[in-house]
Amino acid sequence: MGGRRLSEGMIQVYTGDGKGKTTAALGLACRAVGYGFKVFVIQFMKGDIVYGEIESAKKLAPYLTIKQMGRGCLVKRDALKPVDFASAREAMDLAREVLRGGEHDIVILDEINIAVDLGLVNKEEVLKLMDERPSHVELVLTGRYAAPEIIERADLVTEMVEVKHYYQQGIQARAGIEK
Repeated sequence: MGGRRLSEGMIQVYTGDGKGKTTAALGLACRAVGYGFKVFVIQFMKGDIVYGEIESAKKLAPYLTIKQMGRGCLVKRDALKPVDFASAREAMDLAREVLRGGEHDIVILDEINIAVDLGLVNKEEVLKLMDERPSHVELVLTGRYAAPEIIERADLVTEMVEVKHYYQQGIQARAGIEK
């Protein structure tokens, strides 16, 4: 397989406070790669953090590309730094470039919703990106706090709801499971 194109791409949003937003998007990416589609993932605010999906992408290249953008730590609202704004700007520039390039069938903007919520990315820019998306490209936006306007413009919205999480018991992110 290879060289396939979606006849009609959609816009998907995975949001909410529950676990699984990035995982759902990466599951979609793996499924798409299995059919020969090319997927590009841009991870906002996840630079230099070791995640299992980075190693998987190396094995699935050239069909799956993941680009981490940002600092290698959790970005907090009360501790934003100039580098956070610069990294978000670079990530948005890359998103436009990838979408315009036409080489990829699925583009995943991981954690973009929270980047908008934190003010690192302008919501209007995201809405414009959604409008300018080539019709054959599936665009996936993940992250907590998706703006109502982004939800309205999307074709599919899934909200992950936390019912119970072992993090509340002090269990940290585990390799291969949460990272």
